[in-house]
Amino acid sequence: MTSSQELVGRYAEIKALNRALVSDKSEMIAVIGRRRVGKTFLIRQHFKSKIDFELTGIQDGTLAEQLQNFVFQFFEYASHTQSIKTPESWLEAFYLLRKHLEKRRVKRKKIIFIDELPWIATPRSGFIKALDNFWNSWATKHNIVLVICGSAATWMIKKIIYNKGGLHNRVTDVIRLQPFTLAETADYFKKKKVKLNRNQILELYMAIGGIPLYLDKIEPGKTAAQNIDSLCFQKDGFLRDEFEKLYSSVYSSPEFHVKIIRSLSSKWQGLTRKEIAQQSKLPDGGRISRILDELDSAGFISSYIPFDKKKKGKLYRLTDEYSLFYIKFIKPSTPSKQQWLKISQTQKWKSWSGYAFESICIKHADLIQQELGISGIYTEYGSFYSKGSSQQKGFQIDLLIDRSDNAINICEMKFYAGTFSISKSYANALREKRIRFIEKTKTKKQVFITMISSYGINANKHSVGLIDHDVQSDILFRKL
Repeated sequence: MTSSQELVGRYAEIKALNRALVSDKSEMIAVIGRRRVGKTFLIRQHFKSKIDFELTGIQDGTLAEQLQNFVFQFFEYASHTQSIKTPESWLEAFYLLRKHLEKRRVKRKKIIFIDELPWIATPRSGFIKALDNFWNSWATKHNIVLVICGSAATWMIKKIIYNKGGLHNRVTDVIRLQPFTLAETADYFKKKKVKLNRNQILELYMAIGGIPLYLDKIEPGKTAAQNIDSLCFQKDGFLRDEFEKLYSSVYSSPEFHVKIIRSLSSKWQGLTRKEIAQQSKLPDGGRISRILDELDSAGFISSYIPFDKKKKGKLYRLTDEYSLFYIKFIKPSTPSKQQWLKISQTQKWKSWSGYAFESICIKHADLIQQELGISGIYTEYGSFYSKGSSQQKGFQIDLLIDRSDNAINICEMKFYAGTFSISKSYANALREKRIRFIEKTKTKKQVFITMISSYGINANKHSVGLIDHDVQSDILFRKL
């Protein structure tokens, strides 16, 4: 997302920033979210010229380089022009910042923006201690808004939000910036004059997700397939080698993170921690738990407990669309023009797109609940998997809506180019799935079958009396 564009969505986040600006005390706001999700853009675009000082960390920068960078930024904002020597410590740097802010004559709160904080606050840099001193001894008394950002979400949570030292309980608000929803993606394309129908937008979303910077690279006048081809499969495509940059920019030693991501890409419904250890060949101990927490906090993966399971049955899924698409299609390919146009006609893509559509539906489950008219009812989302035997095949339900009004929705999801017709064999499979689910779980609840598809289903003798709800993918583009 470039600075020439307007903000799309982010209403709750803007409200939080405005609330901090008009409160009667100093505010420290932590903004976290994965790389490329638009954290920096949000702060710069919202506050614009009101920012009184901004500092962005240098990746892998030494203490001397970070302090020199502070000086360069200082002169961008300081009103005087006399030279100053580079501070020898962050305590000295924050003293200079304090003097600069004291000279600023503005009626509003003074705003400080520190971006990519984890790159600055390296071990033994003394930055956290100096920030603690600056905040507690001066900033809290002088009507300051301090916004701190970082892509390393777990680091931000541990070192800042849940700091056990002088910054304990000093963060007054946390903004967790998420990728765009489908509705926000459609709004974004509208502002960019990109004219794509909703199925085309869904196809793009399956490949690159709702990451603003990736969406910014979509060119008007091209189909989803053409854009994916130029971004991901041509030699100099922007997303051709983004995968390695993505993880190395967030984690100092990303090789284990990438191993786990690759392991999770192998099984759509997810893996337990033990299965992840086996597939990634990493020891099943504290390190895996820490890495899983880091990936979960950053939004690359998600964890859930399947229906009728306990905590020890927790599964982890790879839910970052781009990472999954990269591993499945970009990495194995040779850069060439029209590569994706060929791949997208294969059965491999058609099968994969069905799974990708399921993942999008799960992310937008609140809208499905709204369409079913059960928004006011307490619900839990989950999945269900039953292993097969020599007598029976196993079966899986990717999305269950377990309702407090004594009902369960089994959701079947189909990404299809037109209206979907239920065949006799598929109808029999659905009936069997419902019967076996009831038998396995011994549930006494009413079990409905809900079909979610691109353009709905053709009502025929196989669907009538079987499908309780026919939901079209258009509802996934609604705003909550």
